[in-house]
Amino acid sequence: MARSLRRLVALPALAVTALAVAVAPSCRPVGGSGHPGPSAPVRDTEEGGRQGGAEEVERLKVKVLEVLPHDRDAFTQGLEIAGGVLYESTGVVGKSTMRAGPLDGSPGVRVPLPTPLFGEGVAVVGSTVWQLTWRNGIAVERDARTLAERRRVPYQGEGWGLCHQKGRGRLVMSDGSSRLTFRDPRTLAKTGEVSVTADGQPVTRLNELECVGDTVYANVWGSDRIMRIDPDSGAVTGRIDAEGLLSPREGARADVLNGIAAVPGTDQFLITGKWWPKMFRVLFEAA
Repeated sequence: MARSLRRLVALPALAVTALAVAVAPSCRPVGGSGHPGPSAPVRDTEEGGRQGGAEEVERLKVKVLEVLPHDRDAFTQGLEIAGGVLYESTGVVGKSTMRAGPLDGSPGVRVPLPTPLFGEGVAVVGSTVWQLTWRNGIAVERDARTLAERRRVPYQGEGWGLCHQKGRGRLVMSDGSSRLTFRDPRTLAKTGEVSVTADGQPVTRLNELECVGDTVYANVWGSDRIMRIDPDSGAVTGRIDAEGLLSPREGARADVLNGIAAVPGTDQFLITGKWWPKMFRVLFEAA
């Protein structure tokens, strides 16, 4: 049985409570997924020789600025900061939640997704939070302050990561392939798509997403890598190595890296993973 699924039987049930704490409304990554199958090594598609004028991929690493607590029982699928609030979507059928709270990782509001929904990526659009589901074919629209469900909107295919390009008036969505799909932020109607490549080769398993201006950052599922992507051309412009954030002992009890949230007004990010005991405030700098 796959590693991610073996771990589920040992998990304690999440405390699922909806608190009456009001979180300030806001105005954005995928996501992630607890997909069956081991957290297998992913081929470095961006490491081949340069082809036909392909742009060079910049190599970066993470510089840790601060270590923050993170709920070890959170199977993190999406992470987003908006209006000073940290939003987090978690997965696993029967344990999926949507959470909101301060940036220290302690949610003041937490609501469950009913069975059989499996929570995935999250994006904040004004007073709305969109939460994807994995294979259920629906996105849940929520109130950004209370996280109360407003409606459910269907879509085709799997949902992994999601982020909002405010300046372009679109959502960007991943489905575990090398494809990014663009969607209307009000209706989720598909408006376009692009294939992501590095050195002319497809980069697959694109997972949790974060939109920063005209750039998209994507976890590569099953790895400690984050890709910086030009969503107009699909070209990978940077490869970020986030290996070694957890100690071997911590990593033995955790699953893969999954969760990227840009800290507004800075060049910093929060990153974490599935069942990680920590969250990290980091910079991406030249390797």
